[in-house]
Parts: sequence; structure tokens; C-alpha cells
Amino acid sequence: MIKVSLLFFVLFTGYLFSQNDKTDLDYFYEEANFLCKESDNDLDYFCKAYSLYRKASYDSCYVYSGKSLSKVKEQRKKDVLNYIQGVSAIMKGLHKKAKSNFKTISNNNNFQQLKYLKLGSINLILKNYDSSIYYYEKWESGGIKKNIKLGRDAYHNLGLSYLHKKEYTKAKEYFQKELNLVQVRDTAAIIRTKMDLANVYYNQYLDDEAIPLFIEAYDLAKLFSDLELKQYTAKNMAVVEKNRKNYQKSVDYYIEYGRWKDSIWNRDKIWELTEKDKQLAVAQKQQEIVLQEEELKRQAVVQKSLVIGASGLLVFLGFLGYFYRELKSKNRFITQQKEELNVANKTKDYLFSVVSHDLRSPINTIKRQHEKLKRQLKNKEYDAVSETTNNAIALTESTSHLLNNVLHWSLEQNNQLSFKAEEYPLKPLVEQAVYNFEEIAEAKNIALTTMLEATILVKADKESLKIVLRNLLDNALKYTGENGKIEVKTYNDSEEFSTIEIKDTGFGISEEKLAKIKGLEDLSIDKINRSEGVGLGMLLCQTLIKKNNGKLLIDSELEVGTTIRILLPNASA
Repeated sequence: MIKVSLLFFVLFTGYLFSQNDKTDLDYFYEEANFLCKESDNDLDYFCKAYSLYRKASYDSCYVYSGKSLSKVKEQRKKDVLNYIQGVSAIMKGLHKKAKSNFKTISNNNNFQQLKYLKLGSINLILKNYDSSIYYYEKWESGGIKKNIKLGRDAYHNLGLSYLHKKEYTKAKEYFQKELNLVQVRDTAAIIRTKMDLANVYYNQYLDDEAIPLFIEAYDLAKLFSDLELKQYTAKNMAVVEKNRKNYQKSVDYYIEYGRWKDSIWNRDKIWELTEKDKQLAVAQKQQEIVLQEEELKRQAVVQKSLVIGASGLLVFLGFLGYFYRELKSKNRFITQQKEELNVANKTKDYLFSVVSHDLRSPINTIKRQHEKLKRQLKNKEYDAVSETTNNAIALTESTSHLLNNVLHWSLEQNNQLSFKAEEYPLKPLVEQAVYNFEEIAEAKNIALTTMLEATILVKADKESLKIVLRNLLDNALKYTGENGKIEVKTYNDSEEFSTIEIKDTGFGISEEKLAKIKGLEDLSIDKINRSEGVGLGMLLCQTLIKKNNGKLLIDSELEVGTTIRILLPNASA
């Protein structure tokens, strides 16, 4: 039986200060502050490096601590510099360098326990589990006054080290110690520790002990706000149900896992777009300031020209000509900005139309489904609950797909969708796209087959082509009934183009609707009539294929099926 992949939460945590007890970090700061007062900044950069470390400027701290280490001779200063350079190296992902720094620190100071904690964490990252255990146990036996968070994180990493070594009794012991230190209100820590203990049992095939812990972690994550934890626990449940041969439940959990993964991606993308909007607003304000300053300068020139007289008038005319050219240039720039703004407004209006038109119905339907589910649970109609839940999940997945298309279309229209045409083999890309839909096809009892040539090389943008393939495969699965077939194959169409063909035995498309879809190739935002049923997904596909210098051909017959061909330029073309 294939077991759940371990979820590793290796912790590089700092210290929390109590009111009465000093930690090793307190002693470290006292030592560094004392040495800084005695240091000659011009010679060894000691204080500069330490100041940058306190400001969390790790790149600069790494450089200045290196410069200082090459000059200082006093061991106490070397210990401080090796510690702050080691921390900076960790933040830069230079774990072997950090390990070297911490091992160089002597034991003749008041913060040696910090050294053991860092070496334990680094060795865990580098998969040196025996060394990780060695340093953590040295820390544990050091007899220092520990706070709750510090002890919890150290026990967590000790448990992970023993889990990697398959010493499950010791792993369970330290995860239990971690759980004992977790505060009731720290839901995230409880979820992680429950998953850790579940993995200990699951790797020993003690499913009766492991699965309740996985379920408990999953139920807690559903009520918690952390999207990553929702994603991890859903994936664990998907694998558990798959191993128990509950394939429908496994598919449901995988769908939920994908939904949380998409939510994380959308959240990060929204943050990125928000940051860009802030930068644009700042740039616009700076431009307004520059224009105001130039206007003030022009007025000053005019006043001086009037006082100077005829000779000054000639100078003024010269400046006036210069500013006229500048103004004309700015007018062209403003006109260009206005045109771009018009396009952006049309795109915005269309996207609002999509959201208001296409989201209203599924959101209302989901609401009714939940109300129906509530009634069924209240009336104990358990046989109908599963069907209602599946319908709600399907509607949610469809709505998520629509939102992805809205996001991609918005990015493409604002030239923010990364596009880079490169030469690469076509087969791996198509295989990856098909693989992502295999479980869904299996759940619907649809035969999804491929026949891909390994020698085809095309020149296109990989990411935009992935978006097209996901849309087309999703449509094929959506409109193909149970026991249907979907065939995906690639072949050389000519010396100029290669073809990806997606053929299904679905419901087909009427001639009237097919004509509208084919008309999308030359359709712009301002010509779209949403009342005619033109969807954003096919418009997005047509736009991206056209941007890749390719073609999208569609043939369909009602009750027979649909064949879609994507023509892409060959690498040698």
C-alpha cells in the first residue's frame, strides 16, 4: 500500500521573551552590543554587520559580516559574526555555508545553545538526520531555561528526524511532547502536530490510529483560515481514501485539494496585482508633480522674458519652442494613454458583465443546494445528501474554472500575462495536461486515450498553451457523457504546422453556435454580444492561439461529438 507523503514543517523560529528569564538570544544581544561599543567601525565593519542583522537586511549583513571576519582576530567577535552570517546564509538558502559558520562558533560563550538549535535545523534540512538528532539532544540536555514555543519547535524537528530514520517510537514520543506544549488557541500548531502523529502511525500501517488523526486534522483545517493547511489536509485525505479504495471520495478530496491550490494561487496573484496598482498610482503621482514643476519653470521663464525685453524675448521664444515640442510629445503620450485606458475600460466592462451574468446563476444555485442539503440533513434524508453535495461541488468547480478564465483574460488584455515563445517538444506538455484530467475521466467512466508523436518540436509559449489545453479538455469532459471516449493525438500537419487534436463523443455543438464560436477569431471586446451566448473560455482560447501564431479549428455534429485541432508553428518554421 502506498502511504501518505510526509508533510515537513522544518522550523527556524526565534525566541519569545518571558518577563523574568533570559534566553540565549538575550545573552547574544548583550554580548554583541558590548563588543560593538568597543569596536572600530572603520576597520572591521563589526557594528555595521550587526546593525544590518537587527534590521533583517540579510543580504547586506552577509557581505559586511564576511568583510569583518577577514579582519578581526578576537574570538568573541568571531563568534558573533559567524552567528549573524550563519543566520543570513539560512535566509539566502545557503545551508552548507550556514552550517560551516555555526560549527565555527566556540563553546566559550553564553549563547552556545543557539548554535545547537541552528545546527539541528540545518542538518534536518540537509537530511543529515543523525547529526540533527545529535545537536537537538545537546540542546535538550543543556539545562537552559526554555519557553513554550522554543521547546515545541525543537521537539517537532526531533520528531521529524526520527520519523525519517523510521524510529517511530522516538518520533511519536517527541511529537507527543510537542502536542503537550501546544496551546489550545494555536489551531495551526495543533493541525500540524496531528498530521505528524498520523504519519507516524500510517507509516507503520496502523491505519486505525492514523486515519482518525488525519480526519481530525482535516476537520480542524476546514474551520481554520490557513489555506495551505486546508490544501495539505485535503491531499492527505485523498491519498488515504485512495489507499482504502474509496475512489469517489478520493476524487472529491483531490478536487478540493485543487480548489485550495487554485485559491492560494489566486490570492498570491491578487496580492501581486494590488502591489502593481500601488506602484502605478505612485508613478502617476510622481508624473503629476513633474508636470507641475515644469509648468512653474515655464511661468518663471515667461516672467523673466517680459523684464529682459527684446533680447530676452528671443531667448523666451527659443525656450517656448522647446517647451512646445515637449508639450507635443507629452500630448502624444497622453493620447496613447487614453487609447490604452479605453481598451482597459472596455475589458473591465466586459469582465463585469461576465461576473454579473455568469456568476449570478451558479452562486444562486449553490445557495439553493446548500439550503436543500440543510433540509435533507435535518430530515435525515442521507441517501439524497451525497447527490446534493456532488452537485454543489460540480457547480463550485465550474465557477472556479470561470474565475480562472476571467483572471487569465484580464492579465492578457493588460499585457501582464507572461508570454515567451520558445522551441520545445510537444509530447511532454500534452501528456502533463492529459494527466491532470485522468482521475476526473475515470470518475465519469470516460475513456481518455492519447497517441502522441515524440519527435514533434513546436515554437510557442508554454504557459498560454497550457491554459488552452486545460479549457478544451475541461469542455470535452464536461460535454461527454458516461462511457464516452476522448482521444488526444499529435501529428505533423505540414512543414509549417503541427497539430494537437482533441476528439470526443460528446453531445456536439449546433451549427448556429459553432458559427458563433468560429467568429471569435476576429472578435474584439467592443463587438461581443453576451446575449448571443459567446463564452469567455473559447474567446480566451482563440486569443491565446492567435498570439502563438497558430490556428484553432472546430468541427462538430450534434449527438456525434466534437473535434478540435490546434495548429502550432513548427520549431524549424
